[in-house]
Amino acid sequence: MKPIRILALILCACFVSMAWGQRNGWSEFHRPNMTRSNPYENILNVSNVGGLSLKWSFGTGGEVGSSPAVANGVVYVGSEDGNVYAMNASTGALLWKYAVGETDSSAAVANGVVYVGSYDNLYALNARTGALLWSYATGGYSSPAVANGVVYVGSLALNASTGALLWSYNTGGPVVSSPAVANGVVYVGSWDHNVYALNASTGALLWSYATGSYVESSPAVANGVVYVGSWDGNVYALDAKTGAKRWSHRTGAVAQSSPAVANGVVYIGSDAKLSALNAKTGAQLWIYKTVRYVHSSPAVANGVVYIGSYDGYVLALNASTGALLWSYASYQVWSSPAVVNGIVYVGLDGPMDLCAFGLP
Repeated sequence: MKPIRILALILCACFVSMAWGQRNGWSEFHRPNMTRSNPYENILNVSNVGGLSLKWSFGTGGEVGSSPAVANGVVYVGSEDGNVYAMNASTGALLWKYAVGETDSSAAVANGVVYVGSYDNLYALNARTGALLWSYATGGYSSPAVANGVVYVGSLALNASTGALLWSYNTGGPVVSSPAVANGVVYVGSWDHNVYALNASTGALLWSYATGSYVESSPAVANGVVYVGSWDGNVYALDAKTGAKRWSHRTGAVAQSSPAVANGVVYIGSDAKLSALNAKTGAQLWIYKTVRYVHSSPAVANGVVYIGSYDGYVLALNASTGALLWSYASYQVWSSPAVVNGIVYVGLDGPMDLCAFGLP
């Protein structure tokens, strides 16, 4: 076989593998598309999601506030009992656990490694065995994002293979926001009230935008726009290149929830509601009111938006209209759902700390 043909076959195999991974996983808080949406979900839809039922649950011994990561048939999640857990995505069977200390950090999975933060450190664990590969003292509990061999956590960049520090940027306040990485730029919010855009290779400041309060919301990046919430009660749309404000929308309450973006709509929780906003103008399209606060970040897949609430419900809503399609009464929910291959994974504050819902 000619060398050029062999190369073509190898490249084709790589592209197929990458596409399969995109379709069959939710490998980090944002997903690699930075929008908390899964465009490959084709099992659950507005017509059948009302038939969801509990497939399995797993008790970690502590509240699960982190968002599950799903990769290669395994669910990874941190718990406030101090452990990171790996479970069979189909059955919930425990594969391994590793003690990292109390954590709300959502894991990121890349190239056979699980990256997860505690309140003080970032850990790199073998995804198959849970063995420690390296750790780095971060002094914070932002959820990591992985891109091009680099782990971004808070306002730090680490070599994904070794844990060596590549760069750090002093934002002037703690960073709880999970960084979003898109087109060579890292976007992250800080308690110093600012949203930052940093060069992903060097950490050099490209721009910053001052909101009126803490920014714990993790930015979503879509079509050249950065969407983020603030404790000042606003959702902001900022030009991804310049930081110029495109629009802002007053939610009326603290917006800690991180936005999801799909099909020209921004979905974000604040106070006791989920809002759907026109991504170009910020105009409100619909709201869904809950009984208690929404800290959970929405997940969007195949015309359905999924969210949890402090009133003890996991919800599925019609993404176009906000109509309730399904609900599950549980315990306080501030974990953010992940939707993969017809299964909704979400953490709870109760005996069933991680739940998987699917069709019969």
